[in-house]
Amino acid sequence: MQSLEIDDSWSFKDASPSQTSYITHDYHRYPAKFIPQLARRIIKENSRVGDLICDPFMGSGTTLVEAIVNKRRAYGTDINPVSVLISKAKTTPIDPVLLKQELSSLLEKTKVIANSHREERMLYIHTNDNFDTTVPDNELLDYWFPEKQKHDLAPILSIINAVEDQKVRIFLLCSFSNILKRCSRWMSKSTKPTIDKDKTIADAYKSFQNQIEKMAAKNEKFWNMLAGGGEDRIIVDCVVDNTDARKLKINDDSVTLVITSPPYVTSYEYADLHQLTSIWLGYIDNLPEFRSKFIGSIRKDIKSINLYSKTGKETVGKLRSINKREAKGVEQYFFEMQQCFEEIYRVLKHKGRAAIVVGDTDLRGVKIQNASVFTETLSDIGFKTYNIIKREVPSKTLPTKRDRKTGRFASTKVYNRLAYPTEYILIMEKI
Repeated sequence: MQSLEIDDSWSFKDASPSQTSYITHDYHRYPAKFIPQLARRIIKENSRVGDLICDPFMGSGTTLVEAIVNKRRAYGTDINPVSVLISKAKTTPIDPVLLKQELSSLLEKTKVIANSHREERMLYIHTNDNFDTTVPDNELLDYWFPEKQKHDLAPILSIINAVEDQKVRIFLLCSFSNILKRCSRWMSKSTKPTIDKDKTIADAYKSFQNQIEKMAAKNEKFWNMLAGGGEDRIIVDCVVDNTDARKLKINDDSVTLVITSPPYVTSYEYADLHQLTSIWLGYIDNLPEFRSKFIGSIRKDIKSINLYSKTGKETVGKLRSINKREAKGVEQYFFEMQQCFEEIYRVLKHKGRAAIVVGDTDLRGVKIQNASVFTETLSDIGFKTYNIIKREVPSKTLPTKRDRKTGRFASTKVYNRLAYPTEYILIMEKI
């Protein structure tokens, strides 16, 4: 696997930021998302117009958006409710005229609130719309947000929640979510939850206005792209779900193509990366319990594990002699991914294909050959290898450095090697 030559045509090095963030693709930051050009090429080369495309780890919905604009049907799911919010916003075109009217009314309200003292602000809100402007009771908000930002964000969220049009409300909640990091003490250039004591924290109202105006312009481009004329009009047929990747709500033998980039073993607790949105929007009450729902989380205790992959078993054995806890985490990760692949096999049609985007890494000095483990597992389940592509990763939104000893992401100040310089696209066919 590692001896494969890199295929430069799959690296998309010449893709500009405007091309990788066109239409709704840059509504919201998201870690480890692949660029739309990657999803688009896989879709065009492995499916036809009208086929059903599935992403069981949809993240920010890149696969779904590309399926839509390329005239395919789409189903995506993710256990993370923040992912669901972002994906719904990105895959839902809104009539620009309607959106402009809604945003004009909303910005007028926020402008009044932003320019008033706190006492006047509360009086305005309660006498006009009787909003609930209570800041969520969570000590993590005190940790991440200064008092001013907390009390500025609360009325903005109240105004959003009062919007009757569901599509517009989801659009606005996505916008609200994306400004939380810049309005907090979270280090601007860090994907991991890290405090920056010297950070200049953004103004909530200005950030919100800039964000929705930017998103509105992108929505209009998305709307116009889909509108076309006559027979060229694209009808959006997309389902965004919030369920476990091992329990897809799709019929047997119904999917033509699965495209996904699974969570990475040894990376981080994915739930932690979206805790600001999760707390403000009430997605979590208990962070440790929330973490345990994610595949790859070490906060589980699976009793009975039978790995299909020989490489996977050998990897766990090597790790066990070094660190039993790390070995257990990797073993559980491989097993949970095995269960996901069995579910993918169930929903795919005969000769349907699964494109799995994954990179290798190492932990405690042990090579974690995810691509080989996945290929062996998929083969045992009933897939044959259609193609394996090795590509450089110039654009992925990930922390770029790792600690060589532990394999975990490090701060930008202390590091000793690049993270995920290459990755594989495993294209497997159901037989």
